[in-house]
Amino acid sequence: MSDDDGRRPDPATEAFVAHRNLLFTVAYEMLGSAVDAEDVLQETWLRWVRVDLDTVREQRAYLVRITTRQALARLRALGRRKESYVGPWLPEPLLTVPDVAEDIELAESMSMAMMLVLETLAPIERAVFVLREVFDLRYDEIAEAVDKTPAAVRQIAHRARSHVAARRPRGVVSAAATRAALGAFQRALETGDLQGLLDLLAPDVVALGDGGGIKQAMPRPVVGADKVARALAAGVAVFGPQVTVEPTQVNGHPALIMRIDGEIDMVVAMRIDDGLITGLYTVRNPEKLTHMERETVVSR
Repeated sequence: MSDDDGRRPDPATEAFVAHRNLLFTVAYEMLGSAVDAEDVLQETWLRWVRVDLDTVREQRAYLVRITTRQALARLRALGRRKESYVGPWLPEPLLTVPDVAEDIELAESMSMAMMLVLETLAPIERAVFVLREVFDLRYDEIAEAVDKTPAAVRQIAHRARSHVAARRPRGVVSAAATRAALGAFQRALETGDLQGLLDLLAPDVVALGDGGGIKQAMPRPVVGADKVARALAAGVAVFGPQVTVEPTQVNGHPALIMRIDGEIDMVVAMRIDDGLITGLYTVRNPEKLTHMERETVVSR
């Protein structure tokens, strides 16, 4: 690290700091958990400082390789935790800086809807897809990160792309369209306008609530516009007038924060297809809301 006398940091520290936001983003896209991504970064640092830098051709690729291997190991452990998770599991929302939305590919890959699609991939498939499609790594670089041959990685990438293409949102929705839907959604919630809610919801909308067994949330997915609208209206009625709703940006997309007496209680994100809400994601688990108090910088 740097000394108090103003000297530059050592080369290992300098390289790690330069790529830190990228490494965090890689780990987060693989794990859907900011807390676990930060742990992966710590593990990456501990391994990186033991590397002889004279043997490293490309520092970025080498650091991504360490991060990927650590994230893969943690992803398998996370899978076991999810099996015993109470209720639906949703990715940990991040309060992101506005310019993330300008990188359309990065913002799409980080959306709650896309993160849930990535959850349906096997760990190796997820790593290959993220490294190739989001971060544009070469097949030989990915092969070193996941201990496969480049030919095998090409096959995995093709399989993962096909899997994701069948499940991803049907088109890129503009931020303005999402904000408009959120604004109408907010007004419908605040006024208790059930018909207003129904007009926004696709007939086959799916609502997921993540309370983690700590806060009350929908214990299982709610499917269908009528059921979702009634569940939302009932939930708002329980909270009463002490609830405030404010627009924000989560994972590069417009979203809502609901506060009770000034404290963050819930984050609401959504998936929109053809102008209607097809996915509604509410996170209440307080352990997953710690990154909503400050902006997180992500990058490619």
